[in-house]
Formats: sequence, structure tokens, C-alpha cells
Amino acid sequence: MSSTLIDHLNPEQQQAVLHKEGPAMVLAGAGSGKTTVLTTRVAWLIEEKGIQPHQILVVTFTNKAAGEIKDRIQQATGSRLPYSGTFHSLCAKILRIDGHYIGLDPNFVIYDANDQHQLVKNIYKSHGFDKAEFNPKAALAAISNAKNEIVSPKEYHEFATGAFQTFVAKLYTIYEAELIKAQAVDFDDLLLKTLKLLQNNATIREKYQRLFLHVLIDEYQDTNTVQYQLSKILAAPQNNIYVVGDFSQSIYAWRGANYKNMMQLKKDFGGITEYRLEQNYRSKQNILDAATDVISLNTSHPILKLWTEKEAGELITCFEADGGREEAKTVVSYIRDNRKKQIEYTDMAILYRTNAQSREFEEALINAGIPYRLIGGTKFYERTEVKDIIAYLRYVLNQNDSVSKTRAEKLGKRRLATLTKWNEKQNPEELTAQPAAELLKTILEVTDYQSKYAKETEENMQRLGNIQELLNVATQFETPHQFLENVALIQNDYLMDAIAKEENSVNLMSLHAAKGLEFSVVCMAGMEDGLLPHSRSLFDAEQMEEERRLCYVGITRAKQKLYLTHARSRFQYGNTTSAIRSRFISDITPTLMEFFGGGSTSYKSKTNYYSSNSPQQQNSKSGYTEKRRVVPVDDDMVEGVLSGEIDIDALIDF
Repeated sequence: MSSTLIDHLNPEQQQAVLHKEGPAMVLAGAGSGKTTVLTTRVAWLIEEKGIQPHQILVVTFTNKAAGEIKDRIQQATGSRLPYSGTFHSLCAKILRIDGHYIGLDPNFVIYDANDQHQLVKNIYKSHGFDKAEFNPKAALAAISNAKNEIVSPKEYHEFATGAFQTFVAKLYTIYEAELIKAQAVDFDDLLLKTLKLLQNNATIREKYQRLFLHVLIDEYQDTNTVQYQLSKILAAPQNNIYVVGDFSQSIYAWRGANYKNMMQLKKDFGGITEYRLEQNYRSKQNILDAATDVISLNTSHPILKLWTEKEAGELITCFEADGGREEAKTVVSYIRDNRKKQIEYTDMAILYRTNAQSREFEEALINAGIPYRLIGGTKFYERTEVKDIIAYLRYVLNQNDSVSKTRAEKLGKRRLATLTKWNEKQNPEELTAQPAAELLKTILEVTDYQSKYAKETEENMQRLGNIQELLNVATQFETPHQFLENVALIQNDYLMDAIAKEENSVNLMSLHAAKGLEFSVVCMAGMEDGLLPHSRSLFDAEQMEEERRLCYVGITRAKQKLYLTHARSRFQYGNTTSAIRSRFISDITPTLMEFFGGGSTSYKSKTNYYSSNSPQQQNSKSGYTEKRRVVPVDDDMVEGVLSGEIDIDALIDF
């Protein structure tokens, strides 16, 4: 064995690289060098085992990761891997070569997301389907989920229940027929059609099984049902399948990923060898200990205990703000402090659970003159629903505004006619004098705009959250004109310098978008029950575990310094409501943290969050005393318990 290949690896990494034959699973914690292990394993197969590059299949989940692995292997061996890329790129290659066996033209086109939405839009129009009744994006998402679970249009129709699923079954059938007519496939089809080709054609299946002597797959916790089946077929009969993953970083259940595939792999490959990479090369020990505290309360999957040879590092700063605005200003002050320590803006990040939370941080950074970039999202005032509502408002105040009128027309002529008729009955002076938020609420009611996002999809929930955030902004201004002037001034700042070309800018992103990234300084904002963990997970044990994994991913993005911030209250629905500090903060050993902000003197014992009349509880982890939380219970919760939708034990546990 050439020492030059593995002499830079730790003992656990070396063991994983030198795995001999048969199936293997590498459980690789955050920052443990999994890409290094994967690429070194491939280099070892080529250099030491004499495997030809074309006999090795390496599958990743992003084109960026695939490119990085290809480059590293070429540097190490001088060889290029012809079969290295995402599941989708691999399947596209197979279908170009052998897709004609299932009636697919070799010149088939691949429909991207925009093409799919346009096709569905055309189907709605030609068949007279009502977009208001059945949201096109929600219906398309349901079709995508069905394909990921290997459910055909016929099977979907057989199992459909309720009006929405019945409609999706009809749309799914028409959608598939239109794809076939156009000799087109969507991204889900690339996987599904390849799976069917391999399952139903023994000659083609054996061709690729003979070709791929070794199959290596990164981020295996993110595989869906189709990808799992593909990996099993392609690895047979040699069963030299080598997967790398981390249960604790599985955060994409909402798009079909299933960490249980890693457990299923153990059942399907009885003699699988497991390796664990727990030494972290990214973060200070205090940060790793906090991450372990949070994730160790999950019970449905194995937990890695991360450690590092680095020092403990600074304490984690936990700040309690009076409200969202103070939270944003304080985070900006933290960024300034770290910039003075010669940390570049680009090495700092603000992470949050929902995209609607970005607005206050965007405005605080703009006001402070600090450049920023929004990753994986659209700047708040450029989001479709925000621009729609602002266009309605501008039109109500000035019907000669042709730009706003054109946008409003595109939102539905019936809506615009209703709004115009209402507007003609109003007194212009009274309109311009009333509070901005009140006028916006009235416009939303008159146009019934929010019904566009009635279906409870992840995207629609985010859009409704953005609408609510816009109403929150509006409450800060006495008149509609003052509100619109503020929006215009902020937009102008966006456009003036293009955020310093985003070359050295603070990173703003959701926790989901942060996976795979790392920063010297990380601030996790909005650490409150209802935000993180999200309100939709509070009474669902499985969703709560996913939220805990999401928190773990956020914490482990930090290399040197971690800030956790939350607010005592949030301004929502025109009112200030009390907020409850996230249970995930309470899971962290207090000695790892320093506390600042409102109530910080009693913060460590958490008495400011508990009723003085409630019985005391002892925290077994830290030994300090805490009191039972007082949780506000609203009418919806009571109704949920009475109807059986909310489990009473879950409510008591909450």
C-alpha cells in the first residue's frame, strides 16, 4: 500500500479507505473529512487494486460535489472518471444510450422546473381546470412525490382519496401523456425510467452490472426510494457498494429523502461493514459538544459523538432580544465586532428556519452599510407575492400607475375588477390617511389574494409567511405612502451597488440551504419554539426529530464562533405575541454558553421562562433547577385535542 495515499488520514479514515470487498457504510459526522475519504478510496481502487476508472461509479447529489471529486481523483491518479456525477446525470447518460428499449427517442428533451410548470399551465388552460381550486405547483409537487415513490398514474388513481388527490390523479395521467407526445422527460423521469429499464430488461441490467465493479455513493441519507433501488441494482451482483452518510444530517424529508434507506441497506446487505468518522476538523469542541447535546435526544437513528483535537474555543453566545428588530441590530453588531477581528464578511453567516425571517436582517444590514448576499432565496422585496401586494397597493392609491396595473391584471382580471369596483367607492383622502397595514389587509380581503396559496405545501407556507411579514412591516408606518416610500428606498439601496458585487458579503440563508457549507462565524437566529422547531413539528415526533437534525446541521456550520439569538416577543398579525425560547437551547449544557440580553441575570436558571408557582424540575444533565414552562394554549390547540388531531400526550410533553 502506497503510504502517500493515506499518510494524511487519521486511523479511522484509513480503515474506511482500505475496506477490502463487499458492502460498506461510512457514517461520517459533520466536518469529518468524508469527501477526502471517498476520493482517497477511489484513488486506492485505481492505484492499488488495479480497477479501471470506467469500472467505478461515483454518485453525488450536486454537480459541484461531483466536479470536486473528479478534480481530486485526477490530481491523485491522473485519471478522469467517466461515470461520476449526480443520479440524474448518470441516468440521463444511460437513457441516451439505451432508452430506445423503452420507447424513448435518443434525442429526448429534459424538461426543467420552468418547462414543467409551463406544461401544467397549458394543461390547466386546455382542460379548463381551476387554479384557485387546485394550486398548479402543489399538484405538480404531488406528481413528483408519486414518481419518487414509484407510483404510476394508474396506481395513484386507485389509491386517491379526497378532491385534491382525485384531481392530481387526473392531471398526472394527462401530464404523462403530454410528456410522451413531446418526447420529453422531467427530472423525476430520468430516475424512474432508468429504474424501469434496468428492472425490465435483463440484458441492459447485466451490461451495467458487469461494467460497474464498484459503486460509491455520497450523502446516502438523502436518497429517495427510486435512488435506493437504483443503487441496489447497479451494485449487484458483486455488491461492492460503498455509501457515505450521516443520519444526523438528513434534513430533506419534505422532498422525498429518507434516512431510513441507510437502515434498510443493513437489512438488504447482511454482511455490511460499518465505519465511523467522528473526529471533526472544522469546529471548536464547545460547538461540537453543543451539537451533540441537541442531536443526542433523537432516538430513531445512530448518533455520532464528534470530537476534535482543537481547543474548546469561545463560549457560545446566547442573546435574548426584546423583539425581532433588536435581534437584527444585535446580530449586526456581532458582525461588526468580528470584522474588527479581521474576519471577512464572506466567512460569516446568518441562518434562520424560514425565508420570511430574512427581511429584518436584510434591512438592518442595509442600514448599517454592510454588504450581504441571500443564498438559496430571493431578496424579500423582490419575492413574487410581496411585489404582487405592493402592486395592488400602488394601484389603489394611483390608478394611473400603468406598471402596477399591468402586474395586477396578470394576477387575474376578475380580482382586479373586484378591487377597482371597491376602490371607486372609497374616499381618496381617507384611503391615504389610514394606517398602511389596515389598507393592506383590506386589499388582501377584497382580492382574496391569499387563496392562491391555500394548499398547505412547503412553498405556499413560505409565501404566506412572507405576506404576513410584509403586514408586520406595514404596521410600522402611519400611512400607505410612508410605507411605499420606505420600500422604494430599500429597493434603491439594493440596486445602487449590487451589494458590492457580492464578493465580500455576509451570507444570509435558511438552515436547509446551509448544509455542506462552513463559516468562521455563524449566527442562528429566531431560536424559538414555533420557528425552530417549526410550529408544524410540535406534535409530530418524526418531524421533531427532523427539526433537531436541522438544528444540528446549523450548529455544525460554525468553525470558531456560534451565536444563538431569540426574542421575547414577535410582532405577528398586527399584535405583539410572547415567544418561547427554543427547547433546543435548553438541551445544550449551560456551561457551554454565555447569556446576554433581557433577563440575562436569571437566564441561566431559566426562571424568566417558568411559572414561580409550578413544581421544580431537576435537569439531569447539568444539575441546575428549572421550573415547568407555561405554554399558551389557543383555541386551535384545544380543538385539535378534542378532534383527535393532536395527541394529548404530545401536548403535555410540549
